Amino acid sequence: MRLSSLFTLATAVATIHANPMGRRAMAVHESVSAVPSGFAHAGSISLNQEITLRIQLAQSDIAGLQAKTYAVSDPANELYGQHLTVEEVAKFVRPSAVTVSEVSEWLSEHGITAKTVSPAGDLLEITVPISKANALLGAQFNAFKHVESGKTSIRTLSYSVPASLQQHINFVHPTVAFVPPLHGVPAIKAVEVKRSAPTADAVPASCASVANPSCIQQIYGLPTAKATHSAENTIGVAGYIEQYANFADLALFLRNLRPDLVGANFSVVSIDGGINDQTQSNAGIEANLDVEMTVGLAGGVPTTFITVGEDFQDDVDGFIDIVNSILNTPVESRPTVLTTSYGFNERDLPRSLAVGICGAYTQLASVGISVLFASGDGGVGGVQSVQCTTFVPTAPSGCPFITSVGGSTGVPPQTAAALSGGGFSNYFGIPDYQAADVAAYISSIGTQYDGLYNKTGRGIPDVALQALNVEIAWEGSFWLVGGTSCASPIFAAMIALVNDRLIAAGKPVLGFLNPFLYSPAGRATFTDVTSGNNPGCNTNGFSASAGWDPVTGLGTPNFDLLLSALGV
Repeated sequence: MRLSSLFTLATAVATIHANPMGRRAMAVHESVSAVPSGFAHAGSISLNQEITLRIQLAQSDIAGLQAKTYAVSDPANELYGQHLTVEEVAKFVRPSAVTVSEVSEWLSEHGITAKTVSPAGDLLEITVPISKANALLGAQFNAFKHVESGKTSIRTLSYSVPASLQQHINFVHPTVAFVPPLHGVPAIKAVEVKRSAPTADAVPASCASVANPSCIQQIYGLPTAKATHSAENTIGVAGYIEQYANFADLALFLRNLRPDLVGANFSVVSIDGGINDQTQSNAGIEANLDVEMTVGLAGGVPTTFITVGEDFQDDVDGFIDIVNSILNTPVESRPTVLTTSYGFNERDLPRSLAVGICGAYTQLASVGISVLFASGDGGVGGVQSVQCTTFVPTAPSGCPFITSVGGSTGVPPQTAAALSGGGFSNYFGIPDYQAADVAAYISSIGTQYDGLYNKTGRGIPDVALQALNVEIAWEGSFWLVGGTSCASPIFAAMIALVNDRLIAAGKPVLGFLNPFLYSPAGRATFTDVTSGNNPGCNTNGFSASAGWDPVTGLGTPNFDLLLSALGV
């Protein structure tokens, strides 16, 4: 497998200079040339104001962890299914004693003691006055405002670390990361479904215009029978930006669309002060969609809604905090599938931070968790369509250890949903499992869009499922919603039901999916999607075609074919 090229940290090394305390020669570690578009200076700040920073230390053997993750996830490897323990992961991720000692000594020189905030000790956290942060990092922190949202953050355009420590430090954050507020991948529209009084057997007349659970089951061959091994199999649904999943709406959804599951519910886990307000008028479209698709399609599999609050310290809305929390959870309580319907435009993350996020999710993949992310709703224009002169890949979908879920629509044969986020990463190279597919697609389109996308980047998405006209209950009524945020929880439900059959057969859960999905046996489980495209950036975008494409990936999966390919 290609390993070394996946996580290449581009460290900006500028002129060497003496730090303000005169103790060490300093070198610029990361910088931006100007305040990024969409942000503006918001004035100076008190030097006494405190800032919390995280320092990611160089990990001892990240390439070894990647190789091991591929091995345990590849059906052709003798280690297939032998997922790692958190302790085994830590051996790859834990910084060397020299790294820990050298960085600790540097911090001590400034009177700073760091605390560890990751299971392997590779992520340190410090809270210091701005004056001390400036001295420590040769920086000049100021206040900046995200113009559209009005959100203010403290950032610097450049920071330095001792030249002798650059090999020991991956990044310090938040420093030069001007990250816009988290983009949800929410319903692109909410059109009320005109319904008569609720009945137990209410079924839409056409699955082409209203996709309810019955339609989705028929399209992808999902079973109606309940799972039987709930103690060893859980779906985790990540919730962000104060999106609350409502118990009453779920009950309404099940009563009308899955009456055999009436009484089923989801549990709630809080991270970073997250809550799950049950005021029905505060119910979130996204949160309701995610739990209704997982609970309503994966009958008998427990769903845990993981609500991430605003008290995050990773400054990427808790995307790293949730990983550390899951890794710290006893194995019997960890999800076997984690679905996330939110993301960023890759260009809004510094490369170092995108690599750090990917490394965190790689750890989840290595312990046997299928990590799914919606690919975005802006076609080739990002998470949501933006003005752009070059195509905008989404993050963290570009991480090779994540399964990116795009969108399809209609009754079989399905077509690509025009909103389906897709393209090629600018930060991550093409993984070996996808190399032939990317090469074939790029060859097929010739010079079309030359210069608008990265021909050497990891392709997005990997799979596609229903992303338009999905019926949900929200605030006591029924609505149609759309977005790849429909597709990701639907796929999560399918994988959880497959896991149930694997457990029943005495086999390990699937874990990291991509090596299997791209294998000959895995490919045979998909129905190719060959029509449709994903416009954006004033273009028609990429076109779906025979084989893998950057609109619908490998195509749409079939449950029975998955079981057959896995021998269950």
